[in-house]
Amino acid sequence: MPNFGFFPQIFMKPTHNQMRSPGSKISSHFYHFSLFISLISLTLSSCGSSPNSTSINSTNSHQQLQEKTLKLLYWQAPTILNPHLSTGFKDSEASRITLEPLASFNHQLELIPFLAAEIPSLENGGVAKDGKSVTWKLKKAVKWSDGELFTADDVIFTYKFITNPKVGTTTSGTYEIIKDIEKIDDHTIKINFKAVTPAWYSVFVGTEGMILPSHIFQAYNGENARQAPANLKPVGTGPYRVVEFKPGDVVVYEANPNFRDAKSLGFQRLELKGGGDATSAARAVLQTQDADYAYNLQVESNILKALEASGKGKIVSNFGALMERIILNQTDPNKTTPDGERSSLKFPHPFFSDPKVRQAFSLAINRDIIANQLYGILGKPTSNFVVNPPQVVSPNTTYEFNLEKAAKLLDEAGWKDTNNNGIRDKNGVEMNLVFQTSVNPLRQKTQEVIKQSLEQLGMKVELKSIDPSVYFSGDPANPDTTERFTADLQLFSTGNTNPDPTAYLKTYTCVQIPQKSNNWTGDNFSRYCNPEYDALWTQATTEIDPKKRQAILIKMNDLLINNTIVIPLVHRADVQAVNQQLTGVDLTPWDLTVWNIKDWKKSSNSP
Repeated sequence: MPNFGFFPQIFMKPTHNQMRSPGSKISSHFYHFSLFISLISLTLSSCGSSPNSTSINSTNSHQQLQEKTLKLLYWQAPTILNPHLSTGFKDSEASRITLEPLASFNHQLELIPFLAAEIPSLENGGVAKDGKSVTWKLKKAVKWSDGELFTADDVIFTYKFITNPKVGTTTSGTYEIIKDIEKIDDHTIKINFKAVTPAWYSVFVGTEGMILPSHIFQAYNGENARQAPANLKPVGTGPYRVVEFKPGDVVVYEANPNFRDAKSLGFQRLELKGGGDATSAARAVLQTQDADYAYNLQVESNILKALEASGKGKIVSNFGALMERIILNQTDPNKTTPDGERSSLKFPHPFFSDPKVRQAFSLAINRDIIANQLYGILGKPTSNFVVNPPQVVSPNTTYEFNLEKAAKLLDEAGWKDTNNNGIRDKNGVEMNLVFQTSVNPLRQKTQEVIKQSLEQLGMKVELKSIDPSVYFSGDPANPDTTERFTADLQLFSTGNTNPDPTAYLKTYTCVQIPQKSNNWTGDNFSRYCNPEYDALWTQATTEIDPKKRQAILIKMNDLLINNTIVIPLVHRADVQAVNQQLTGVDLTPWDLTVWNIKDWKKSSNSP
């Protein structure tokens, strides 16, 4: 029987007397909610998560000769080292080497403490019986890399920084469930929620939970946040600290002498090199051994298999929550407001405002070809927005490739080629589209497959490829980011970074729409706004009955899919290349790939 980690300890089954107490109904439902999470854990453990093993077991450390330098290749180069100011995983990855959350989930759904001294539970009093608060005890004597002590003040400041609208963080939506945070003492905080909150572990945990030092960012908690020097040279509590950063090029780290387990680290120096392309990065690890680790290898599976055959490295993959999708702009990117805003809510999209047109686009996409021919065993065609954990994946959706049905829907919607120029039109507007994504050979091939089908239907498609350091930068001043979305279609991957997908589903709530008035913050890039969806999301945040909550989450997914607000393509494996002698790599769907880099080491027979 798998170890369900902290959940049985948190959600204790109440006795008969406890069920009669004023808070007994809440406590009982919290226990049943734990069973729901435990079922998720069992499903993940039993079905397997990747074509290859998720983890590379370490050999005995006393037999290893530690290499001094670890070479990491991130072909999508980081441009900022503050994870709360970027939408790109590349930036969060580089930040995670030096910044830490309170805790994080491993691939077995066990919550592992980082800056927390222990995991809160009902049993230890950390999780309130009424479900409205959680108390975290923090590790003592932890130091920031500059020697200052880490305290409760840093956690509270991080909350204030993230939720300050003048800062405009990309993670603010996750923290809106918090009412306030109390400082009990220097190493204890109590988080009070606005309502009963089953997913108390969604804040300060994992990818979006990294803590910032208050003494460093205090002077930059406002509109000047992006000018903070620590965005480029962060001060963290993690195992390695930044000594050099050239945005879009390289990050150099050294072992953090103030790290609590400094003597156990496997390397004195880390070099994270950016740029190039995914195939070259894979080759550098699997063939030439110029690097030890290559991140996010969106490379055709047959190419990866051939490179791996050399025996010098291996592919480590993990079917987590990443889903490659097409976003349809609900606003017109070709119209501009008097103050210069494009893709404004004031101007609905000329054809994506029509559900029949959106449905036609979905029918025009051959997911099977994209998944099977481009991704191979590293991708599965999907019709869902939420693809993991299995317990909340909808069984109700389907996908279909049918150009004949698509053409019929476009005809019914009034989009026909009235001037015989080969392009459908209506009311003087032609179906000319700009389809954008990041520079990536696999994505460019995906674009080509989709373009071919759309052109067969009578559309003109312009393909646009943007450097990932720009596309995923979250820079409000740059018109080529995912947030600004000055195109008709865009393609990228993301997914829930927590086993509970509530924060991920918040993406499509109205308040998450990026626009000029909020400095282009928010993840609702399509500008979709539906009061029914918003009401479901609010209900999901407070529903403690596991079956009802599961039904709500699935209904939200189905609302997005049935209305063709997003077009899911492929459930992607998270793919990395690892040197044969590099040990300790242990991927989890719920944090960055370097989450446990303190455990990485290189064995004695490395070249």
